[in-house]
Amino acid sequence: MDNTKRTKNCIISYIKVVGLFLAILTANTAFAESNWPTGPVKVILHTKAGGSSDVFMRTLAKSLEPQIGESVVVINSPGGGGASQLARITSSNPDGQTLGINTLTHLTGMLTNLRGTFSKNDLSWIASTQEEAMLLFVRSDSDITNLNDMFEKTQETGEPINVGGFGPVGSMQNIGVSMLENAAETDLNWVAFNSTPDIIAALLGGHIDVGVSNLGATGQFFESGRIKGLGVLAGKRLDALPNMATFTEQGYDVDNNWVQVRGIIGPDDMPMELQQKIADAFHKAMRTDEYQEFVRAAGFENSWMGPEDYSNFIYRISDVAENELKQAGVID
Repeated sequence: MDNTKRTKNCIISYIKVVGLFLAILTANTAFAESNWPTGPVKVILHTKAGGSSDVFMRTLAKSLEPQIGESVVVINSPGGGGASQLARITSSNPDGQTLGINTLTHLTGMLTNLRGTFSKNDLSWIASTQEEAMLLFVRSDSDITNLNDMFEKTQETGEPINVGGFGPVGSMQNIGVSMLENAAETDLNWVAFNSTPDIIAALLGGHIDVGVSNLGATGQFFESGRIKGLGVLAGKRLDALPNMATFTEQGYDVDNNWVQVRGIIGPDDMPMELQQKIADAFHKAMRTDEYQEFVRAAGFENSWMGPEDYSNFIYRISDVAENELKQAGVID
């Protein structure tokens, strides 16, 4: 056999081996995707236990576990405005066994304190799950009863009111407060915390004047009468707290589209078929009576975007966040 034939035969054999390897790899990948999950699913949060995202995920996990036939392990990994959580997610395998919960704070963080460390391109944006309005509240014995009282007190004392919320300057809640400051043309002093329980503890302990959070993590404190609401950043009042007026109703012109959005994320490069399967599983779990009862009590709205729509939404809302941060003077 001449050298030309030998070379040709070697190339053909090489192509066959490579083709077989790729076929096996593709089959194994498809098998892994079609059989997700292959063990307990870890869901990593950026907040401490007891926060809004924590309450939401632990409640949903009870409905999700029967759907997927595996346990759902909720892991709290606060710190660095989401950096600790994102580091664990982005370094994990894109097999769907390690997921996370995102909020708008992730997007604002990537534009501020996390810029250059994490970006929206580092993640797979798998599904949206809920929307929740931001609200302001005080201790039940506070002499502040509405937003006007809060700003009048600031003018009387000549010192900014201390407002505590989740995340640093530039976080989702901080931007909402900044919108209110701009509408009132009055400054407030932002105090950052890592979770709603920390905010509540500081408020009840007299270390801050006003707290910021969502109804999901504060509902029990409203029910027990330990806190009272000042206003809600939303287009309409919450069904669970009908006596609390919106910012707009109280005369403050803000963007009522600025609501908290929670969704499911994973590491980059997750196959679209796998992302869709995960999205379908979460959305199916959300339709159970038990979870919907929680939704009604918590006062938030369901959201049903899948991988393509949610990813498109994230990129659009990131542009909105960037614009708000520029208006607030947080970034150039």
